[in-house]
Amino acid sequence: MHPLPLPTQMASKKNPTRIGFSCGDPNGIGIETLIQVFADSRMFREATPILYATKNLVESALELVPDAEQLEWSLVENADKAQTDQLNIVSIQEEPWTINWGQVDAAAGDFAMRSLEMVVNDLASTKVDVLVTLPIHKEAMRLGQFKHTGHTEYLADFANVDEVLMLLVASELRVGMCTGHIALKDVAAALDTKLIIDKARLMHDSLTRDFGIAQPRIAVLGLNPHASDNGLMGDEEKKIIAPAVRELASEDKIVMGPYAADGFFGSGAHKQFDGVLAMYHDQGLAPFKALSFGNGVNFTAGLPVVRTSPDHGTGFDIAGQGLANGDSVRAAIFLARDILSNRQEHRTLVTNPLKINANYRREDSRRD
Repeated sequence: MHPLPLPTQMASKKNPTRIGFSCGDPNGIGIETLIQVFADSRMFREATPILYATKNLVESALELVPDAEQLEWSLVENADKAQTDQLNIVSIQEEPWTINWGQVDAAAGDFAMRSLEMVVNDLASTKVDVLVTLPIHKEAMRLGQFKHTGHTEYLADFANVDEVLMLLVASELRVGMCTGHIALKDVAAALDTKLIIDKARLMHDSLTRDFGIAQPRIAVLGLNPHASDNGLMGDEEKKIIAPAVRELASEDKIVMGPYAADGFFGSGAHKQFDGVLAMYHDQGLAPFKALSFGNGVNFTAGLPVVRTSPDHGTGFDIAGQGLANGDSVRAAIFLARDILSNRQEHRTLVTNPLKINANYRREDSRRD
């Protein structure tokens, strides 16, 4: 596997972040949402977009976005040739892609995989600063040659990282999952105290390094309804989750739980924490998506580089109809840029402890 180095560029209006975009499923809404975002020329102050796709896919998406007539874009030979103030397209194949809007297709899965491989290789060689992945269709990927469950697992394998954390972010709401894309019937068997501790440590380190929170507060959810009601509905809380919370607290981390998931979000208790660790995918994502109103971002914590993604899928039901919404892609761009900046501030702070980190001060004052 390839080591993924930390980018050296600091995001600023004078030096916009070079963002590499994998195109996602070419039969879905991914490129349309990207066109929507950069139809607003102010976005070029923040980012230099580099999309790995084909010319005809961009042309088709432009027809779906009425406000994009003035969007500047062009093909570039490679990411090194990318220009500011335009959408740069690195062609992943010579022939155009034949679009079948909303169709699950093994060839589309392979097309999306080729785009991902090219942008990740450029990320590894620092030709782009951060990665934003547009949505893939997991069935199409599985029908093709992709051997991983999703983006998260692919990137962890590529970077040779043992543990990563899927972290969903919308403003102050940050929700991570102990288990990811596995069947619900397999969740209990997959959980153990070590896994929960490892995921909570990843969350703690990410909240500190990536979000500038000096003393993050983390809530750990239970597995069973009502966190088992003292063992009436399972014993995972007592035997697995509570020991993990105690171990993390002994490390001087502010970690509390296990909390019953329904009451936790319903009462607004999540607002008292910087991060929430759920036991399984839908336990975390269902309340997150209900609360984030389509502005959420999927961030992979634990990687040596920055990767974000919109929190929606390929939108096959509306693909090709001009109905897609770019808000989540826009949020993914801003979050990637901010995390890159926060990481550089954190490295400076570690190197020079006398330097005051403004992000840390801001997060601490929010709690006062």
